[in-house]
Amino acid sequence: MSLGFLAAVLASPLGADPLPRIVCLGTSLTAGFGLDDPDLAWPALLQKKVDEAGLHYRVVNAGVSGETSAGALRRMDWLLKDKAAVLVVETGANDGLRGQDPAATRANIQAILDRARRQSPPPTVVLAGMMAPPNLGTAYTQPFRAIFPELAKANGAALVPFLLDGVAGVSHLNQADGIHPTAEGQRIVADNVWRVLKPLLIPKGATR
Repeated sequence: MSLGFLAAVLASPLGADPLPRIVCLGTSLTAGFGLDDPDLAWPALLQKKVDEAGLHYRVVNAGVSGETSAGALRRMDWLLKDKAAVLVVETGANDGLRGQDPAATRANIQAILDRARRQSPPPTVVLAGMMAPPNLGTAYTQPFRAIFPELAKANGAALVPFLLDGVAGVSHLNQADGIHPTAEGQRIVADNVWRVLKPLLIPKGATR
């Protein structure tokens, strides 16, 4: 997804689309890098699941390729200019690929969750777990992996234990780079998110 297209989606007047928004903040894994059609990326697949379930939400793909958790944090004010009902946070993958300090990644994601909490009313938050490449060694990969369940518990966020569960390391589910899911892999990622997201969504006319 290009930044221009993303800007056009997010800048649309709230009155033009009365549906509550599910904003998927993410990296190239969310943006759909390498796919022939952005409608093959997991946020678009979530929209289909939402529609098929008779739920009334608009899913927004706010993925930006190459972005770190620091970049995601810098976008938060802009992303929440129009309120989100649900915020799905997928960030940190590029931090791990670059071997960035897990403490800094943790602090950035905590700041993202703090910013979301300042929205009134705050969105329901889903945090997608991520893992660092194993070649970085357990001294790095273990504290990196622990960031996500620990932050989810501390902040009362729902957790997708590992976004790429069932996809990572499976050659035919990934593109040639071994990192980005194919269209088939994206369907599995959408299922991983949907299992956690669906129970959090409110049917039209219901209250919580």
